[in-house]
Amino acid sequence: MRVKTGIVRRRRHKKILKLAKGFYQRRHSTFKNAEESVRRALANAYVGRKERKRQFRRLWIARINAAVRENGLTYSQFINLLKQKNILLNRKMLSELAINNPENFKALLDKVRT
Repeated sequence: MRVKTGIVRRRRHKKILKLAKGFYQRRHSTFKNAEESVRRALANAYVGRKERKRQFRRLWIARINAAVRENGLTYSQFINLLKQKNILLNRKMLSELAINNPENFKALLDKVRT
């Protein structure tokens, strides 16, 4: 006796076609094309989530570097001094300090230098 896919195939196709909503041309209507597009889109989305974290870290480092150089240090020297003084602030918070509270950031720099 042969096995029929019945509702299983329809559910699987509907799931993929739902994810392909908004895609151009056959990519949103034809299962074969939609499946390929959705698979690639999900793969790229995964990579993009990792890439976003790297980009934000680069942005924070650039901001910290700019703020530190105004006060006569380089980024690497500043981070090294922070580690020596055992000050545990991450780069995101340091960049926020540098932009939103320059006077507090300057105080932190003075504390690190002494």
